[in-house]
Amino acid sequence: MGQPSLQLDIHVKHSDIFQALIKDQLVSDPASARGRLLAEAATLFRDKGYERTTVRDLAAAVGIQSGSLFHHFRTKEEILKAVMVETIRLNTAVMQAAVERETESEAKLRALIRAELESINGKTGEAMAVLVYEWRSLSEASQTEVLALRDVYEELWLTVLKRLKNEGQLNADVFIARRMLTGALSWTVTWYKPERGGLTLDGLTDQIMALLGFGGAAGAPE
Repeated sequence: MGQPSLQLDIHVKHSDIFQALIKDQLVSDPASARGRLLAEAATLFRDKGYERTTVRDLAAAVGIQSGSLFHHFRTKEEILKAVMVETIRLNTAVMQAAVERETESEAKLRALIRAELESINGKTGEAMAVLVYEWRSLSEASQTEVLALRDVYEELWLTVLKRLKNEGQLNADVFIARRMLTGALSWTVTWYKPERGGLTLDGLTDQIMALLGFGGAAGAPE
């Protein structure tokens, strides 16, 4: 299972990244039968849980016969793994591009926070939830494959946090800082409701940066 290797232009937009990944067959085209299936699977796995979601449920969600699912995947677990793998690939590429736009360490951290908030509360939110809550439903072999991709994603964070630490802008232990941020950002899906208070993801990012002791907001990624 490959890791995204395409060279992303520093000013590339989210849609361009997505199209590049589709072209390189690293993620599925959402308009394709496979892409529609993965989108519906993410919703069902999040809402019903992986174990309670049947092959019949998945087939009905995309309007096909149960047997037709196996033209794309051999097992239900392969569908679960694909949901996880593709969302990690996409979000890693988006975060990489966001970090590369910036030169200052503080701005890089803000870019990471903003991108992760988008991944959790935006279009990949359902798949991100599945990644967290259905992790143990994967076989050991599948967990190993997903972890290899997850390690690359996490290294983007650790590299920036280590840089801030070395510059004297971060007092906390790098590993603990990342674990705390992981929990805090993931939890926003349970309470962040922009329609209730008008707080945008940019504004939420500013608040998180302030909590971390950083000042003015840098430019937000597109």
